[in-house]
Amino acid sequence: MGTLSPPRAVSLLVLVAVLFTSTGAVTAATATRRRYDAIFSLGDSYADTGNGPVVFGWHAIANPVMRPPYGSTFFGRPTGRNCDGRLAIDFLAESLGLPLVPPFLARNGSATSFRRGANFAVGGAPALDTTFFHRWDPPGGSVFPLNTSLDVQLQWFESLKPSLCATPKGCKELFGRSLFFVGPFGANDYLLSLAAKSVDEVRSFVPDVVGTISMAVERLIIHHGATTLVVPGVIPVGCAPPVLVTFADPDPAAYDPRTGCLKAINGIAARHNALLQEALRELRDKHRPAGVTIIYADFFGPVIDMVTSPAKFGFEGDVLTLCCGGPGRFNYNKQVFCGDRGAVKCRDPSARLFWDGVHLTEAAYRYIAAGWLNRIKSPGSDGGGTNRTTAATATVESSC
Repeated sequence: MGTLSPPRAVSLLVLVAVLFTSTGAVTAATATRRRYDAIFSLGDSYADTGNGPVVFGWHAIANPVMRPPYGSTFFGRPTGRNCDGRLAIDFLAESLGLPLVPPFLARNGSATSFRRGANFAVGGAPALDTTFFHRWDPPGGSVFPLNTSLDVQLQWFESLKPSLCATPKGCKELFGRSLFFVGPFGANDYLLSLAAKSVDEVRSFVPDVVGTISMAVERLIIHHGATTLVVPGVIPVGCAPPVLVTFADPDPAAYDPRTGCLKAINGIAARHNALLQEALRELRDKHRPAGVTIIYADFFGPVIDMVTSPAKFGFEGDVLTLCCGGPGRFNYNKQVFCGDRGAVKCRDPSARLFWDGVHLTEAAYRYIAAGWLNRIKSPGSDGGGTNRTTAATATVESSC
């Protein structure tokens, strides 16, 4: 499998940055007494509710997510989400009786407006510090990834904390009744690195990415009193249309015959998810006596299900084709992003899995959120629920 030239790498990373059968079924699941008072979320574009455009604006980088047809399915306008509508975190907030989580950087009003929750996720954010990616940059190299790593997002949270609670007791009460999302993280670390490294080289630092996530989870527990944390894995990025085009392989053996996805790149995602679950089990055992619940949220398994059985979810047969994009294979064109002149949007986004590239449609997030909600409400004796991704992990890892 080849690597990406710098211009192609930038195009791919910009794209990275940029179950219930009805909404009523989700909201109807709200408990009579609300279990959580707030949601605090860190992550990348799969969780970003509007921080990305602010960060891109700092660097004078155009961001198509602030143009139609983004947001058209639910909000009727672009909101900064890399989606036609709501993300998984939006469905979860609704189902738990909480307001949609506001983006921290797009502040409207005083800091006290974040007492019901704040979102620190940014499209294109890696888990690792950005110096990891820029240390070998040539003069005038890519600005990506921007300085929005997991550690930076934690610093944003810590800067907000004094305005949310004034005493240790007050913070313990607030964060003890809050739901913390740590991720997803990892997809940007791997996709950016594949621009210059082999699959084996990228696989070698998966433990570093997972270790960074694990340390962030423990930091929230020990230093901030978080008691319920949801940690999502990564999607099977080898199924994403831009990845399939960018890393197209002439060897049929490079593709999973069941899904049509690239086995080697999905193997990186599967390794990440397996190591992440192992790390979370260790944290769970360590902090269970203090009443801490750590929930692994599966992104990989549900997407594989949708790819292999699209009709089951109401998706069209060409499930790997983008709903919104430019002319090209899978409706993907690295020169024409969704929202650009010349881009085309599908008639019915609810019949599609992928929205604009590596990002999913609202319809896909609805199904994913349903599974996560079950784990949040009934996490099981190990705090993580049943993990269906294990079988998929074994399958794809063995091929890499």
